[in-house]
Amino acid sequence: MSRGLRFSLFWRIFISIWLAMALTMIVGNLVTHTLKDRERQAIERQAGLQELAAEALSVRENEGRGDAWSFLKEQGSKLDLHLFLIETDHEEGNLPESIRERMESGGWYRQRPAVIEVAEGYRLVAWPRLNGDAWLNPRFFQWLELALAFVIITLACVWVARLVSRPLKHMESTARTIAAGDNSLRVSDGIARRRDEVGALATAFNDMTAQLCNLLDRQTHLLRDISHDLRTPLTRQRIAIELASEGGADDDLMASILRQNERLEAMTSQILTLYRVSEQGGDIAREGVRPVRVINDVLRDAADYAEHRGVDCLLTISPDCRHASVLGDRGLLQRAFDNILQNALDHTPPGRKVHVALCSEQQQLVLEVRDEGPGVPNELLPHLFEPFYRADKSRGGKGWGLGLAIARDIVATHDGSIEAFNAEQGGLVVVLRLPLFTGGS
Repeated sequence: MSRGLRFSLFWRIFISIWLAMALTMIVGNLVTHTLKDRERQAIERQAGLQELAAEALSVRENEGRGDAWSFLKEQGSKLDLHLFLIETDHEEGNLPESIRERMESGGWYRQRPAVIEVAEGYRLVAWPRLNGDAWLNPRFFQWLELALAFVIITLACVWVARLVSRPLKHMESTARTIAAGDNSLRVSDGIARRRDEVGALATAFNDMTAQLCNLLDRQTHLLRDISHDLRTPLTRQRIAIELASEGGADDDLMASILRQNERLEAMTSQILTLYRVSEQGGDIAREGVRPVRVINDVLRDAADYAEHRGVDCLLTISPDCRHASVLGDRGLLQRAFDNILQNALDHTPPGRKVHVALCSEQQQLVLEVRDEGPGVPNELLPHLFEPFYRADKSRGGKGWGLGLAIARDIVATHDGSIEAFNAEQGGLVVVLRLPLFTGGS
């Protein structure tokens, strides 16, 4: 579909600033000329100015030019005006050099003075004094032009800034929302339809987001379908292994095959859990859950594995959260707690301990699991909760990188948060926070 004629953002900004400058000059000159014209007209309509001009002419004819000049200077000081009597052989636009110099020094060189016809052959030329109180100061017009220029250029800059910044801020907020998990959001059609670089960027952003979301959906569905399809043959394989073992097959071989079968079943179960949590989002059945009971069940289920690993689990529960509860799905929360604990057990050397602490702070339940393993390089910490990510260089090669990813999604579904960092004394610390439903008693 054609986007029509494209109007470059460069030309939009260039033309906007150019028009603002041109408009400033036009409006400034127009306003200044209008005010000066009105002031000139007001001077020409000044009561008694015609009689004063006639009297000055009489003084000139009877007493001489010097007395007429002194008379006009005295009267001009009273009226805050410069007054000069000139002969009509000087055109209005071609005043005597001395008068033009006086006008330029007073800031009136760009405006016609007031001219009053006195008698045949003479005119009275008048314009305001520089610091007179009865008329506008000529510098006022210069400040007025500067003020108009400031206002118009400021408005143009605001318009240009909004033209560029508003769609970019909208795209930024859209990108952040998509990064937070809302893949359905796109840049608005109003911005995408713009016929400039911003519109092209918005269209490319929407196309890129749609393509990435499509790839992610296909990946998720592929994992789901593979996991579903694997469960049935794995179950049948397990039965066949057990029958073969009962039929006298090599016990060590059968045990090895059975362990691999169990690992595959566990992996498919993890993938299906990850898919289910991602699909449900926050739409899960919720009820009051006692985290103390859940963590005790998790530790009891993991006791055999911990003993096999030669690792001790130490549980510390603060008194204020012994009877606390959170709102959520007990099965999912148990899976999240179990995954975090399992990760700690997998990476704690024999003879060391895993420390589990449960407390409450600021209306939140806090579960902290600290192992005594080698820890994780700081640059790898942000990736620990990504699906299928394994920090093999520091944490060994067990598991499939799904446990902490599932825990993160489960916690997010329960409006909580999870983070990981290295303890000062060594080992990895995973801290899980959930909003409290009821506090301890």
